[in-house]
Amino acid sequence: MATSIESETLKQYLADNPPSVVPLAIKPHFESLSDKEKLYAHHISIACFAGTRIVLRQLSPESEPIYDFIIALHKHCNGDYDALAKDAGLSKDDLDAYLNYAAQFLGNLGNYKSFGDSKFVPRLEPRQLKALATVSNTALGLYEQFKNSVFAGNDIAKLHLGYPSDGHVSTYYPDSPDITKEEIAGVSDFLADKKLLPENTRIRKTKNGFEVLIASALSNPPPEQRDTKESEWTLDDGKKVKLVFGDYSKEMETIAHHIDEAKKYAANDTEVGMMDEYAKSFRTGSLEAYKESQRYWIKDKGPEVETDIGFVETYRDPHGIRGEWEGFVAMVNKERTRAFGKLVESAPKLIPLLPWDSAFEKDKFLSPDFTSLEVLSFAGSGIPAGINIPNYDDIRQNIGFKNVSLGNVLSAKAPNEPIPFIKEEYLDVYQKYRDPAFEVQVGLHELLGHGCGKLLQETAPGEYNFDVENPPVSPITHKPVSTYYKPGQTWGSVFGTIAASYEECRAECVAMALACEWPILELFGFGNGQPDIDGEAGHVLFAAYLQMARAGIAALEFWDPKSRKWGQAHMQARFSILRTFLNAGVEFCELEYTKDDLSDLTIRLERSRILDLGRPAVEEYLQKLHIYKSTADYDAAKKMYDEITTVEPFYENLVRPAVLKNKTPRKVFVQANTVEKDGKVELKEYEATPKGIVQSYVEREYV
Repeated sequence: MATSIESETLKQYLADNPPSVVPLAIKPHFESLSDKEKLYAHHISIACFAGTRIVLRQLSPESEPIYDFIIALHKHCNGDYDALAKDAGLSKDDLDAYLNYAAQFLGNLGNYKSFGDSKFVPRLEPRQLKALATVSNTALGLYEQFKNSVFAGNDIAKLHLGYPSDGHVSTYYPDSPDITKEEIAGVSDFLADKKLLPENTRIRKTKNGFEVLIASALSNPPPEQRDTKESEWTLDDGKKVKLVFGDYSKEMETIAHHIDEAKKYAANDTEVGMMDEYAKSFRTGSLEAYKESQRYWIKDKGPEVETDIGFVETYRDPHGIRGEWEGFVAMVNKERTRAFGKLVESAPKLIPLLPWDSAFEKDKFLSPDFTSLEVLSFAGSGIPAGINIPNYDDIRQNIGFKNVSLGNVLSAKAPNEPIPFIKEEYLDVYQKYRDPAFEVQVGLHELLGHGCGKLLQETAPGEYNFDVENPPVSPITHKPVSTYYKPGQTWGSVFGTIAASYEECRAECVAMALACEWPILELFGFGNGQPDIDGEAGHVLFAAYLQMARAGIAALEFWDPKSRKWGQAHMQARFSILRTFLNAGVEFCELEYTKDDLSDLTIRLERSRILDLGRPAVEEYLQKLHIYKSTADYDAAKKMYDEITTVEPFYENLVRPAVLKNKTPRKVFVQANTVEKDGKVELKEYEATPKGIVQSYVEREYV
């Protein structure tokens, strides 16, 4: 028997009020492109956004009609929402609640959050939403399709994405409410045996078996263009597995057409090859062609217009193998990319500054490719701050991958956005320098943090990558090390569930330690390489430490008191670094408050003690993180990491509630459109408001 959901629980599923709507600023970077580059960017942007309905259909059955409803209402009133409210008899508050929901819906391309996978519902009474629908027949027809599923309902399981058999929602398995995890795994493993990749598929359960829906413009591609010539099999239990091409066929054809158009304006043969393989994959459903496009993509080094498009990340498929549609077009920020390049060049001089000797370091630093981009278009359910793709391991190992940081996503802010936990007297410096400080931190974290360190291994029986007769001495115990990775063991297999968070923590600590080096701050354009704690370089360093401490407090939102687990790898890491700052003593860092409910909680962090108290504390922690990882000492690592990331009663009962009261809604980005007139491309920008984001979608007529 379904019971109604308690109102306290329901609160966490209400749409943000208001959402944080921010502009994705791009104009100067777009204007600096040549006419030919603008045309290339324009057609790929359309190809990206033409997949909008794919994202909606991959999410929930009601997402597409809700999208059409939002667009239909805007067209009906021609963007004059005051007239619409009057027509429907709605108050200004009701209208705002509707527009806030519409903005958050478009920002996540669906009615489940892209970060957290939980449903959000309008802060509007059902009868008021219906009143809006009655202003036009089109809107009313659409409302009838989603009216029972736009609100919370009585079933809490339906408020989360996941396996249908757990009662959750997933349209990766459309019209298949009774498909089991075992059946999904069985069909997926069967396809893997047939060498069929899963990223562009969905599975539907039928009376006599399963249909594997493949995204392609053609509903019957010629056998020689497919990844397998067969298209139907009978399983051991007599059930049939049948490939059905043409999932999202209309969208896939629009996408392929604009990829063909973009090819005419490609800058070189590599880009031409990449466009050919994309078009082939999107028309025929071949993921082998898609992998070929990614091989070209990696070889397209430092292009003026950077782009990638397809079924990429697999976070939202409960089974973790089917990809969500996404695509982006961006311009290279040459200045920032140059700073990252200089950082990579100086790596051999910088890594020896870390608290371990060469025995625990790679013989040669492998320099990754790292670019800072400014995004023109990013289609999908959410925009990340950085990307490291492709996800195909064979390509990563043999050809490589790209690391990109998305500069205008990192720096996008809503006007007068509140900044909790930062003291009044620090605010000016913090607001002015938090973006540059974050840039320094991201660069050090990605390039040197993840890039440094050696794993001591027995690479094959009796063969070692270190002198086993005379092993290196641990700087922690001052004795020769006695543990190492055995043949076949990897860092992931030994460290298991803590690996991801532990490695993020190690990379963050490398960034905190090396940000104290004045020559590094000079590489990024701050100071002259000399000690300068009270000058501009000191401002950046101070902002970096403040930002990390603040992130450590805000992290508590991602710790769950029921399961007593951290839901997010980076957040657990940042909390442990805040604890490390506090452990350095009140002379360096302290949480201050005067009220019992901690509603005035702030961080005091002494700028003048970063170098003599902050950095040594970070380095002592980093040394343990690194040496335990290097020597496969899982027991010592787990004991230390569990201890420092345990959420004690003070943090659970006092700090966490203060964090939840102050949490800011996730950003919703308003993106520009490109418009072609007489063979030239212009940029059309929109105001950063809920109406602005709706308008930007209305003008994508091809969706």
